[in-house]
Amino acid sequence: MRLSRYFLPVLKEAPSDAQIVSHQLMLRAGMIRQEAAGIYAWLPLGLKVLKKVEQIVREEMDRAGAIELLMPTIQLADLWRESGRYEAYGDEMLRITDRNKRDLLYGPTAEEVVTDIFRAHVRSYKELPKNLYNIQWKFRDETRPRFGVMRGREFLMKDAYSFDLDAEGARKAYNRMFVAYLNLFSRMGLKAVPMRADTGPIGGDLSHEFIVLADTGESAVFCHKDLVEMAAPGPDVDWFGDLQPLVNQRTALYAATEEMHDAAAFDAIPEGDRLSARGIEVGHIFSFGTKYSEPMKALVTGPDGKDVPVQMGSYGVGVSRLLGAIIEASHDEGGIIWPESVAPFGVGIINMRQGDAACDEACETAYQALKAAGRDPLYDDTDTRGGAKFATMDLIGVPWQLIVGPKGVAEGVVEIKNRKTGERHSAPLADVIAQLTGPQSGKAA
Repeated sequence: MRLSRYFLPVLKEAPSDAQIVSHQLMLRAGMIRQEAAGIYAWLPLGLKVLKKVEQIVREEMDRAGAIELLMPTIQLADLWRESGRYEAYGDEMLRITDRNKRDLLYGPTAEEVVTDIFRAHVRSYKELPKNLYNIQWKFRDETRPRFGVMRGREFLMKDAYSFDLDAEGARKAYNRMFVAYLNLFSRMGLKAVPMRADTGPIGGDLSHEFIVLADTGESAVFCHKDLVEMAAPGPDVDWFGDLQPLVNQRTALYAATEEMHDAAAFDAIPEGDRLSARGIEVGHIFSFGTKYSEPMKALVTGPDGKDVPVQMGSYGVGVSRLLGAIIEASHDEGGIIWPESVAPFGVGIINMRQGDAACDEACETAYQALKAAGRDPLYDDTDTRGGAKFATMDLIGVPWQLIVGPKGVAEGVVEIKNRKTGERHSAPLADVIAQLTGPQSGKAA
């Protein structure tokens, strides 16, 4: 993409009401624009990152055996009355009445809708297990929306729902999602620690939050430090085998949010192994048995010929919220530092003297080569001073900057900068292109 043709409304300063780093940087980098309290338009740069995060979530759900569908944002109130949650959910639910006086709502979650879909089509235990997921916009009418996409009212969420015959199958489904979450957060450059959590209005008796540690996190968290250093299990696991040992490896160590914290248990950990920090919730999983299937009569015929309510679980990832979490965990005074996997552009090309024939030619050569290699370059071909170009590239977090200036071109070299480390070195253009497009592209010094 040529910057002269792109829409990138960067700001020198964030609005005064942007309180946390991710909100400030997303506004300054031209990723989002507030339309109302807790409601944002996603501008081109923000949307590119959002789509990359969404795709990683989708790939890991598919790998773990979940099946994607798309459920409506507007739901029937009658379904929520069946489950008993319509009145119990509270004022966060946006209730709507249509022209025919039907009670509707803008879905804050979708347990009722997916249970209705399941019960209409699945009749026998032989069709189980099933895990259906959807990536869809949700709405919760927060009393005090704040912190940008971290605590907005409208947000993009991945919500998956498992259906099993018995408690043993339900636990296996829970473990599959537990492991899949570790993998998907790792792919985004995040170290997410699973912590035992309150089930809240979703219900059930088994729940974990996945917490990313960040100095600007919204709540205090306490855990064994080994949890932060554990590598993700990776994709090569037997998804329908016994994943309990992988889950036990993490749940055996102390980890709790402020709400679930047991000071005595935490103090029993050797002092050098205790970690207290701030954290951001990026995922939440629940196993809740027959909380929805029983009142909504989502039944299957078991091996003995008797109808039984299915065992269910739900598994949420805040897709739009993840962008804020990544920024909170990865930024510096210059701006965002995107991990390669979700960066909006792979390489930024900076033409230090637009209009100089040699600089223009070198930049065009690099631009075409990087495009052909799928590196999705952003070419700053604007007639702007060099300092402003550097500041913009740092602000939006492009992982690599290829800098072309008249002095370097005259000497037969260009400069390459690593956004994360700040390291820079010069080399012939052909070598730099090979470095950025070869098998180890993105890993060069």
